[in-house]
Amino acid sequence: MHRTLAIIEREMRRFRRSPMLIVMSMMMPIVQLVVLGYAFGGNVKHLKVAIVDQDHGVPAVRIRELAGAIATGNHTFDVIDYSDVGVALADLRNGVVNGVLTIPPDYSRRVITRQEPTVALISDNTDSFVSATLSATMAQVVGSLGQPVKTTIRTPSQPSLQLVEVYPYVPYIQYLLPGSITMSIFMMVMIGGGIIFIDDKARGLHEGYLVTPITKFELIAGFNISGTIRAVIAGAFLMVIGSLIAGVPNPLDPMRMMRLLLVITVTAFALISMMFLIMVRISDPLLPRAVFGVLNTVLYFPSGAVYPQQGFPKWMQVIAAADPFTYAVHAFKSLLLKNTGFEAIAFDLGFLVVFSVVSMGAATMLFRRTL
Repeated sequence: MHRTLAIIEREMRRFRRSPMLIVMSMMMPIVQLVVLGYAFGGNVKHLKVAIVDQDHGVPAVRIRELAGAIATGNHTFDVIDYSDVGVALADLRNGVVNGVLTIPPDYSRRVITRQEPTVALISDNTDSFVSATLSATMAQVVGSLGQPVKTTIRTPSQPSLQLVEVYPYVPYIQYLLPGSITMSIFMMVMIGGGIIFIDDKARGLHEGYLVTPITKFELIAGFNISGTIRAVIAGAFLMVIGSLIAGVPNPLDPMRMMRLLLVITVTAFALISMMFLIMVRISDPLLPRAVFGVLNTVLYFPSGAVYPQQGFPKWMQVIAAADPFTYAVHAFKSLLLKNTGFEAIAFDLGFLVVFSVVSMGAATMLFRRTL
């Protein structure tokens, strides 16, 4: 019994010498409660809807007024006027807007002559939450003009809403795939990031390369590149297998895979650089395990991988704006669900590259090349 108590005392003393580990252990459940509590079920707001009015008659103005009233009242969506349908659809595909409401040129004439007037809502159905919210809100707008929207219009003079989906049906497993790929990269980063150096220090192995003429930058670059290679392998594997399981159309398309591989590489390097920056001054091998648990929650759920960011509170949207997961998930969604080109993911790639440079530069400056 004395030997057992001695082991218990040793572990408790070891735990006491790591105050940050104690704090992280207590704060982690609170962080998970707050983040997960707000990440699901929020009211989606401030969606961007393009309105293309090709009629400009009084009935068309009435629709625009009702849409503007919702934009200034419930803030479910913000209205953006477009004069060209092609430009609006291009912005829809590139993620600039979430839906396009088109009012045809003969809308007012059909209202006056009672010839079943129709407006069309073209929605980005790759995000089922956003698409459903837009459809329901626009149905209320059209219904408030006279009567609720029905499949069979009994009074032809009342307008109807025609829903047009840009993409085929997107099951939820496909919706989760971009976040899963990002998480697989992050899991490999956690194993191969700065924690390797911490384990080397714990075993005394770091003395072997610190006595060599290698510079701080070369040492950090070696850790980051080797970790990136492992993370790319993990991300590429899940990209292919996950696309086949989820039923993504044309999963082995060469151009799409080339673009996806580029995003995986940039994402892996950004996350590995961030991880090394976090670990560069840590020497306790137990602390990274607690940090990883918090990062899983703080980075993954605010990224929009499981629920649209428009449903988050303002403070959580601030976290999402600085979260590298946000830009990786958006890029993967654009390529996997929409099969877009580099134009739609250029900003995502730019952010991740800048994030990598800043993180790696900061890690190099903070690194102590001492035993």
